[in-house]
Amino acid sequence: MQFVDEAAITVEAGKGGNGCLSFRREKYVPRGGPDGGDGGHGGSVILLGDEALNTLIDFKYQRYYRAETGRPGQGSQMNGRRGEDLLVKVPVGTTVIDVDTLEVIGDVTEHGQQLKVAQGGRRGLGNVHFKSSTNRAPRQTVPGTEGERRQLRLELKLMADVGLLGMPNAGKSTLIRSVSAARPKVADYPFTTLVPNLGVVQLGMHEHFVMADVPGLIEGAAEGAGLGQRFLKHLTRTRLLLHVIDVAPFDESDPADAAERIVTELQRFSATLAQRPRWLVLNKCDLVDDDTRKALTDEIRARLNWEGPVFHISAIAREGTDTLMQTIHRWLTEQSRLEAEDETAAEFERDMRQRMEAEAVARTEDRLGHRRRHAAQDDDDDDDHDMEIEYAP
Repeated sequence: MQFVDEAAITVEAGKGGNGCLSFRREKYVPRGGPDGGDGGHGGSVILLGDEALNTLIDFKYQRYYRAETGRPGQGSQMNGRRGEDLLVKVPVGTTVIDVDTLEVIGDVTEHGQQLKVAQGGRRGLGNVHFKSSTNRAPRQTVPGTEGERRQLRLELKLMADVGLLGMPNAGKSTLIRSVSAARPKVADYPFTTLVPNLGVVQLGMHEHFVMADVPGLIEGAAEGAGLGQRFLKHLTRTRLLLHVIDVAPFDESDPADAAERIVTELQRFSATLAQRPRWLVLNKCDLVDDDTRKALTDEIRARLNWEGPVFHISAIAREGTDTLMQTIHRWLTEQSRLEAEDETAAEFERDMRQRMEAEAVARTEDRLGHRRRHAAQDDDDDDDHDMEIEYAP
């Protein structure tokens, strides 16, 4: 199935049913009086989180969603039927943004979570509501209101605890294959991974965490080189980043230089994401001797001014991977306990997530603004072309 992580859709809630203008007409009820019923409320459009979905591809083929309209009221004070709400299933991890206001309506982060994105119209009132001692035969009714209509942008960010970051062919896909049941494509050429992959690392009966593998970065990704930074957004929900470094690249490039480029691209994408806890994982250590490995480690530490954890593994031979996974699990467990017990730590995590969401909105605003300016420029060019044709001698 094709992986699609962005989509634009239009949602429209149902219109409320109109109130009824009616009077009783019964044989033994003289001057029966008003009996017009109310209309039904219009249906709302609601997004429903579904963990069985992992892509927004369905929204590439269907872009318009409309809820049911409320039925009008009838005589005998019968109210119209309420319009059915429209439930639209989306993958867990979907962020919903209003295109016109750039407001983040909400995030669907749990299976079964419901997020209302368009409110149904209110019902109209029948003439029975307007009777009084001075208005025995009211002809006033209230029509139902229109349902809310919105242009939405859906952005999928994979829900994972750990994210893998690194150059193409650093061994990220091999690592996730070796520690989970995920089976991303692995080959001996760059950009084998074209879409993100998720893997569940199972350590015990109730001990597991989710790892995300995203396509590799190269220098200039911020300007669109390679696959650009499109998939880095999938790391914004992770708690820990693993910077995978190839210590024996096939092109004999400098691993320390490659590590510096990745850090630079990460900072250019999101200063907040660059502040996430990050560990260095030196991969393919079975291809170098101990002295070379130590020299590379010291050089990378010096070039990055690195004081954090460094792990040495061989993903394909599964050397050091068990120790790495156990250490990650202990760290995640400790972080969850700390946030549950310490309000300061919990507030820090919430603040970081809010800042990353604000950066995401800013990136969306820049993209939409660029498209609008480009479209306006095209319109101006078309107008100039029409004028040239009209006034040509």
